[in-house]
Formats: sequence, C-alpha cells, structure tokens
Amino acid sequence: MIRKIILSLTMFVLAIFLLVPPLALADTLTLSLSNPVQRATPGATLTFDATVSAPSTNAVPIFLNSDNYTIDSPLTLDDSDFFSLPLSLDPGDSYTGALFTITLPSGFAQGDYTGSFEILGGADGSAFDTLATTDFQISPTPEPRTMLLLATGLGPLGFVMYRKKGKSLSGV
Repeated sequence: MIRKIILSLTMFVLAIFLLVPPLALADTLTLSLSNPVQRATPGATLTFDATVSAPSTNAVPIFLNSDNYTIDSPLTLDDSDFFSLPLSLDPGDSYTGALFTITLPSGFAQGDYTGSFEILGGADGSAFDTLATTDFQISPTPEPRTMLLLATGLGPLGFVMYRKKGKSLSGV
C-alpha cells in the first residue's frame, strides 16, 4: 500500500515537471532600427541606429557574439559599430546606439536597395545562434547637380514652347 502511494506521488511530481513550461533561456532578443528606410545622395554614408533589448523574461544574460548581414551590390556595409555594443545584456537591459553604417558609391544606379542585419550569440561566449534580424532599405536621391542640369535643359525648352504658343495665338 505504501509502495503504491510512493509510486503515485512520484508519478504525480514527474507529471508536474513535464507539464510546467521551461523558463525562457538567453536566446531571446529584440532588435529595432530607429530609421530602417533612409535616403541619401550617391557618395554619402548612412548610419543606422538601433535599440537592442533583452526581455526581462530571460533567465540569464545574453551574449552578443557576432553579426551577419546581407546587402545589395554595390553598397558596402561597415559593421564596426556593432562591436561597441555591450558584450552581453542582462535580462531587462537594453542598448541604443549606432549599429552599422552604409556607404553609397558615387554614381550608382537609381532604385531601392535592401539588406538585412542579424545579431548572433546566445547563453555563453561561444554561441552563434541567430538572436534577432532586422531589414533595412536605402533609396538614392538624385545629386543636386543632376537636378540643376535637368532644370538648365528644361528651362530654355519651356521658354521656347511658351514663345511658340504665344506666336500661334497672336496670328503672327
């Protein structure tokens, strides 16, 4: 009888341990860019600022060990700002600052360029799990001298059209 009670209690305790959800470990991170869509003229360098947060539900500190990114050619990304982030974030901690910069080559084609940036790390200094990913977009704006050249060409053309229209109305 006592053996049956002990066996029943053991099974009950085991069932409780199996049904209780595990605590969130250090593989949760929130990453948000303050301005994920930016515009600039060719030759400019854009800085992307971000907030990186470790939720208070994490059980242990989270280590930010590395990064990974993709970006459309011919843009170049400099991730050296990432290495100024703290090495780890305790549960509930956050960091806000520059995450990376992108340089637009002079004279590259118009259009939208996209990329993504991810933070790798985990519960220790040797983990390289993907913790967070964010997307960004760059749209080049025409250089001011291009707009000036366009206005210089269209201005006289518009004046000639105006003069022709005026002459045709006066019957001369």
